[in-house]
Amino acid sequence: MDVKTGLFYVFSTVLLFAAFRVITARNPVHAVLYLVLAFFQAAMVWMLLKAEFLSIALVLVYVGAVMVLFLFVVMMLDINIDSIRKGFWKHFPLAALMGVVIALEMAAVMMKGFRLGEPLAAPSAMGQAAAQVSNTKELGKVLYLQYVYPLEVAAAILLVAMIAAIALTLRQRKDTKYTSPSDQVRVKSKDRLSVLKMSATQVAPAQQEAEPTTENKA
Repeated sequence: MDVKTGLFYVFSTVLLFAAFRVITARNPVHAVLYLVLAFFQAAMVWMLLKAEFLSIALVLVYVGAVMVLFLFVVMMLDINIDSIRKGFWKHFPLAALMGVVIALEMAAVMMKGFRLGEPLAAPSAMGQAAAQVSNTKELGKVLYLQYVYPLEVAAAILLVAMIAAIALTLRQRKDTKYTSPSDQVRVKSKDRLSVLKMSATQVAPAQQEAEPTTENKA
């Protein structure tokens, strides 16, 4: 067994252990941390398969952004673990059945790639040339040339989803002053300044109150 095969078994073992602890850990923070560990091990497996772009994307996108967000949300929320675990054993048979079905389907699809009895064909000249090309560069060409329209549609859907999430969670506080940006844009100069006409001289309020008092005394 070479070093690459040994690393594959090590990363796979840690990945399975971390994935198992994600669903069995009683503390939700610990579950999120185990999920981060599982993502790191999956990234290392992809690196062994020479899928550098997918490996780095998994670390940057999921571990660096999504899981950090999950961790902060779980730490800020006061989650009652006992109430969540009340229906665990009730739904466990259905969840186990679905897991077994998914595992059998994956095994049926992937068994063709793990048959060791068949001899490996010698790599052709085209295959050797393809092995020297950067998969990240080729993936970028396919993504931004052949699938550019689906990519733009997906980006528009994500933008709409982000705006909808902000609009649904936006709450206005009654104890703060709010100015509408649309009103600020439509406002004119005459609306900003109002001129009041006042007489040049006015009697002070104190004198107005004092004069009737003096007349009554007289």
